[in-house]
Amino acid sequence: MAYQFDFLAVGEYAGQLATGAASTLGLTAIGAVLGVGLGVLGAVSRAWKLKPFNYIFGVYVEAIRNTPFLVQLFFIFFGLPALGVSLSEWTAAILAMVLNLGAYSTEIIRAGIQATPRGQIEAAASLAMTRAQIFLHVVLRPALGKVWPALQSQIIIVMLGSSVCSQIAAEELTFAANFIQSRNFRAFETYVVTALLYLMLAYFVRWLLAKFGERFVSRRRVAA
Repeated sequence: MAYQFDFLAVGEYAGQLATGAASTLGLTAIGAVLGVGLGVLGAVSRAWKLKPFNYIFGVYVEAIRNTPFLVQLFFIFFGLPALGVSLSEWTAAILAMVLNLGAYSTEIIRAGIQATPRGQIEAAASLAMTRAQIFLHVVLRPALGKVWPALQSQIIIVMLGSSVCSQIAAEELTFAANFIQSRNFRAFETYVVTALLYLMLAYFVRWLLAKFGERFVSRRRVAA
């Protein structure tokens, strides 16, 4: 007997899908801000060899980049309670995403920092710029401008990877899809719609990050 498609059975749960998509966006936003912030700290420590932080971040980066995200998530949610640290599903999901993105963005941003010509830093110092001004305007901002496309892609990867957070009952988009499929028994239709939603979320986040980069990262000041 031929399979009868019924996407209306998924449409009945549009509210759950919308809530799940919004939760995925929320996880991504928090993870991106904190993860990139952690990446900046790691990149500076490693690029400028600030002891002992360069060693600490070196171990951290290697540990995260060479283990699966799902294992990291399970360690945080199921493993840490053995040490007396119990976290909620959302806290564990956010922490896992921040740590994962932080490790990858450390190496991405470090590449941008190391590409900054030494002469630019010396020229800025000769203009009596403070260390903070030199770091923000001569080192960090141009470095982020160089690697922004790579950071965008990594943030998208982390957003898509957040689907495994459903394994600890974090109620994001995949969790909603699993719930719907268990109710309507329409796995094909449910996951097709879910895949399309992830595709739309990826394009939306990429567009948003591109606009943010144009406005705050790669902006060029024109002299009057």
